[in-house]
Amino acid sequence: MKVLIYGAGAVGLGIASCLLKSKTNVDIIARETIVAALCSAGLVRKGIFGNYSAPPQVFNAYSSFEQLPPQLYDYILVCTKSFDSLPAAQEISQKEYLFDQTTKIVLFQNGWGNAEIFTSFFESARIFNARVITGFSRTKPNEVTVTVHADAIHIGSLFGAELADVENLCEFIANGGIPCQTTPDIEKDLWAKMLYNCALNPLGAILDVPYGALAANSLTKVLMNAIMGEIFRVIAASGYRTHWQSPTDFLEVFYKRLVPDTAKHKSSTLQDILAHKKTEIDALNGAVIQLAQQHKIPVPYNLAVYNIVKFLEDKHHAPESAK
Repeated sequence: MKVLIYGAGAVGLGIASCLLKSKTNVDIIARETIVAALCSAGLVRKGIFGNYSAPPQVFNAYSSFEQLPPQLYDYILVCTKSFDSLPAAQEISQKEYLFDQTTKIVLFQNGWGNAEIFTSFFESARIFNARVITGFSRTKPNEVTVTVHADAIHIGSLFGAELADVENLCEFIANGGIPCQTTPDIEKDLWAKMLYNCALNPLGAILDVPYGALAANSLTKVLMNAIMGEIFRVIAASGYRTHWQSPTDFLEVFYKRLVPDTAKHKSSTLQDILAHKKTEIDALNGAVIQLAQQHKIPVPYNLAVYNIVKFLEDKHHAPESAK
């Protein structure tokens, strides 16, 4: 099996480590600094699923598609931030020597709307989404730590594509140390993750606290409950589905299982703000706000945390004279 991983952030390195441990042929496209570290010291994984290291001789890392030799891949895994979906889809679609009709593209990304971007460039039958609620942290350019794990990685299609097409990929990831399986309910899974992320990510970033601290405080629980209640109304109005019939049903799972399993984790939104990077808030609460506007549903709590995160994001990117 031949796999190309596009994007070597924490998730990309984490998935790459599983595939390499399973003896998969892996190529990685990443920034030059990351490629240099991978090529000199290999890929290292630490954390709750144990330690693993892959020497640089067992995989290839490139800083651009132009460096890749012409070859066909069974899977192209997109592990970029959600705001890079459009340029990623454009760039991959232009490299026709990398894929044929059997190649599947799997999106290991946060948020909602990534698949629709890719179907503007590829037929929907080859696009799959992965739902990841495992916490990855990149501690060095070539090193990833698995910090928390709430459930198996799920891979499925929003467009009714054959799940058999990604069963091999799931098997290799699972054999590499992180549980992974196919699902016919990826839409429900993605919206479940949206509920989880939209409540925890922005507030964790604004207040600079881990998830467990948010759930332990009655004041922040009021805010999270309101955010998730608004999202349930948007899901219903938009014709989408998730696993729970009501906010009350989800909140029981959220506070009793999901948050405790990831209580020590600090959100990727917070990590991006602290690193002075662009966040994925537009694909999280921003996506909820867009859908709400289409259906004329008020979502003041989602709008409030979205605006605060955008302020923090802009604060770090504003010119010095404007600060």
